[in-house]
Amino acid sequence: MKLVQKLGLAIVMLVSMNVVASNQFSAERIAERIAPEANPCVEGQDCKATEVAAAPVAAVAAGPSAKDTYQAKCFACHGTGAAGAPKLGDKAAWVARIAQGDDMLNEHAISGFNAMPPKGGCMDCSDASIKAIVSYMVENSK
Repeated sequence: MKLVQKLGLAIVMLVSMNVVASNQFSAERIAERIAPEANPCVEGQDCKATEVAAAPVAAVAAGPSAKDTYQAKCFACHGTGAAGAPKLGDKAAWVARIAQGDDMLNEHAISGFNAMPPKGGCMDCSDASIKAIVSYMVENSK
């Protein structure tokens, strides 16, 4: 073996030994990395930490408002009248649609109608979200 190869091998071995000896392989560090993300609440124990952690999840689960979702997902057509979509606030365009009732409007919004694709193309929107948007649009178009 050439001297350069021997030196290279020696350096690799020294670096490897340093890594093994470093803090990342200590029992404490390993325990930290494999610890569970949550600490379940057991009857008889103080569970306040669990309650605090649950609060932000509920706020996130609520999601954006119907108005915010309308602005992000529906405005392109219902704000401009593209492809014959009734514009938000256009009472004349909405009067006959509103007369059909909420069930029909929701069915059209969820399943698609004329040029509007199912859910208006918002495939990540839940049916409940679509219904909330329809209600928002109806309320602002009476």
